[in-house]
Amino acid sequence: MKKLIFLFVCVFSIQVALADNDKPINFTQLPQAAQKFVKQHFPKAKIAFVKMETELFDKSYDVVFNNGDQLEFDKKGEWTEVNCKSTVVPAKVIPAPIKKYVETNYPEAKVLSIERDRYDYEVKLSNFWEIKFDMNFNVIDMDNDRD
Repeated sequence: MKKLIFLFVCVFSIQVALADNDKPINFTQLPQAAQKFVKQHFPKAKIAFVKMETELFDKSYDVVFNNGDQLEFDKKGEWTEVNCKSTVVPAKVIPAPIKKYVETNYPEAKVLSIERDRYDYEVKLSNFWEIKFDMNFNVIDMDNDRD
């Protein structure tokens, strides 16, 4: 029993030591879904760097472009965040109900950032509004970050 506990402590210690480890990688080392997303939605953008972030039990990827735009992907290569500092989020990335809501309620605004997780979507608009949607695309929170 002591050997089993010792083994568990050793394995856990190794995991902790490897946690929060950022490592630069080549574009070709991204999961295929992430590579396809970049090529499809940012075909002319110049990539500054790509990195893999290893956490305790998870892995994620970041792509940063020369213009400051950033993409984040989960371990499967599905996008989790599109953050455009010098451009706007490509229209095809934004789910249709969110796009329609923004066009209807804020026709002058552009989507600068979109994040998603298992529970919700959050968009940041050029007019400083941050809008959170549930997975059924109902607005669940709003905040104006003008200050």
